[in-house]
Amino acid sequence: MDRGRLSGFLFALSAFTMWGVLPIYWKFLKEASPLEILSHRIVWSFIFVLIILAFRGNIHLRRGLRGKDLLLLLVTSLLVGGNWLIYIFAVNSDRIIEASMGYYINPLLSVFLGMVVLKEKLGGLKIIALVLAICGVLYLTIDYGRLPYIALSLASLFAMYGLLKKMSPVDPMQALGVEVMFLSPLALGFILFKGANGEGSFLDGGVVMTLLFIFAGVVTTLPLYWFAEATRRIDLSSVGFMQYIAPSIMLFIGVLLYGEDFTTAHLVSFGLVWIALGLYTFSIMRELGRTHSKT
Repeated sequence: MDRGRLSGFLFALSAFTMWGVLPIYWKFLKEASPLEILSHRIVWSFIFVLIILAFRGNIHLRRGLRGKDLLLLLVTSLLVGGNWLIYIFAVNSDRIIEASMGYYINPLLSVFLGMVVLKEKLGGLKIIALVLAICGVLYLTIDYGRLPYIALSLASLFAMYGLLKKMSPVDPMQALGVEVMFLSPLALGFILFKGANGEGSFLDGGVVMTLLFIFAGVVTTLPLYWFAEATRRIDLSSVGFMQYIAPSIMLFIGVLLYGEDFTTAHLVSFGLVWIALGLYTFSIMRELGRTHSKT
């Protein structure tokens, strides 16, 4: 394996591992509200992205962007902001298992959106995989007596985010910079409002809490940067296979570290989703094998 591909796999491994262990980070900030954590995540991510872009010599976020690009990035900023908020809420309300299910479902939902929006054709195995994943969600819904809205919201928002990013020609780091730029005024306003009313956790929460808020930008931006570097060095299918690292780590953290209940209903539901992912992965590997055999 050449050094470029090796570094690509290491970047992907680093990104998905950090995403997997992030629940531990947000748990340390549990005293703050999800909206306050999100606001700090946005503001400090914006600052950290600007630092990275400055090192890359591309500090002008809007350089080369047209009105259509900015409108698309405004929509993606709302999608990723919503995803971050729901994820933080899930972690700090002891629903890490349900959040992990959302990220297991996400690639299958992306396949569905590709079929509906981009008119991509699906083979028989992928259709079966989608049906099994739907059955898994329905089973959990029946057992809960309600929709697993956290899992479905996380999967839906991130799948739509991924779809629009696929349609955007903008550099990933520049795009992230513009996205958090759009969200930063509201986020900063909320932080200042909380501080003025003596309700904010920043500074008043002690040195450790303050540092955790500041480094929220680092733990948000670094894996996104590593992910972007990975997609430049290795094929997208390889990155796709590795994305299951994150929800798997999240699942183990929820069960083993924080003692969340993993019931028989969870086992059946996750089992159906895992089988669906296995079929989906096998289908992609078979397609790749056919492609290589023709070249």
